[in-house]
Amino acid sequence: MQQAGDYITKEKRHALEIELKELKGPKRKEILEALEYAKSLGDLSENAEYHQTREDQGKLEERITKIEQILQSSQTVSGGGGEVVEVGSKVVVQKERSKETKTYTIVGSEEASMAEGKISNRSPFGEALFGRRKGDKISFKTPNGLVNYKIISVS
Repeated sequence: MQQAGDYITKEKRHALEIELKELKGPKRKEILEALEYAKSLGDLSENAEYHQTREDQGKLEERITKIEQILQSSQTVSGGGGEVVEVGSKVVVQKERSKETKTYTIVGSEEASMAEGKISNRSPFGEALFGRRKGDKISFKTPNGLVNYKIISVS
């Protein structure tokens, strides 16, 4: 698996497909109805409801386009499970001079979330981990300087 591609997990693809269906169906209909109502209020040049609804419509269409682009251009991956770190892998690491370990999942940039322990394959940390194995030592630059980790396990 190449590191530089756009990847999403099966779960993220499913969530995006559900969101897209909701946005194209009920949400789009809701905005069109609000737009019709706002038009019925009269003078469009001074109609704040109309302008707000048009802005909401623009944001909706922008989100639909973005989701369609993500679904079209991203490769779907399932969990890693191998010995080598790749997109979908769960990696347990230990920071140098620390006994504490942390578990991260390597994901595509669209679903990265440090709060959930999901690291982008394109982040400096993700790039340093990519292609490595259990026992390997890695280092990467942060704004605070060079950071060193040891890979405890890969699954």
